[in-house]
Amino acid sequence: MDQASRRPVALITGGSRGIGAATALALAARGYDVALTYRNKAARAEAVVAQVRALGADALAIGGDMTRADDLQRLIAEFSAWRPQLSTLVLNASGGLERGAVAADPDYPMRINRDAQVALVEASLPLMPPGGVITLVTSHWAVLYGRVPQLPAYEEVARSKRAGEDALRQRRDDLAARGLRLLFVTGDVIEGTVTPRLLERVTPGLAAARRAEAGELPTVTEMASAIAAATADPSLPSGHMVVVGGSLEAMLAAAGGADADGAG
Repeated sequence: MDQASRRPVALITGGSRGIGAATALALAARGYDVALTYRNKAARAEAVVAQVRALGADALAIGGDMTRADDLQRLIAEFSAWRPQLSTLVLNASGGLERGAVAADPDYPMRINRDAQVALVEASLPLMPPGGVITLVTSHWAVLYGRVPQLPAYEEVARSKRAGEDALRQRRDDLAARGLRLLFVTGDVIEGTVTPRLLERVTPGLAAARRAEAGELPTVTEMASAIAAATADPSLPSGHMVVVGGSLEAMLAAAGGADADGAG
């Protein structure tokens, strides 16, 4: 058995920037080889690959649109040609704030945040041996969708991301029967990511308001470190949710709701 075949391997969607790129580096620092997906920024993805390799890990960038079945099949084929098994699948890519995509297809948020997530999990299962981990990256507003007020510009994203979470939770028993764990990492407004920048255009002062409510906001590095730590922690039970940033309970209390479920 060569050295590469002994290393755990992670596949991170949306890994060319932001939380995904930082998670690739965080997992590489923990001894993982990393494949990352990107939609159309090949040069940026290859720059992350170079950073991962500089840490002594191997890396692969795979381009494509997760919402397209043919691209998804090619993604799995390219990964399989690189490594025969997948230790960890990090579902980080999401969408729904892109003006052009949503204007052309109002169902796009659900297709990217629910349907594509489920489809990639299904396609990845033959590659995942017992002991594997699937980690969904989400947001506080998605986790608490229907229980706290939503930002109008983010509501469809939150609704579809919550639908994706629910769809994966429904697979929890089947995943457990395969020896796989399902984890969730939810973040508050994350400093330095695209989502708050896009939301600031229609909701000026969003980040400042969250700082006033929740205190210091987590950074991209902190969010990625939490994702990597959870993913690499065999003690976390399937279904466990890691909370990064402001408390879910505090958000519910402010909205007059009950305690949050599944958080830890």
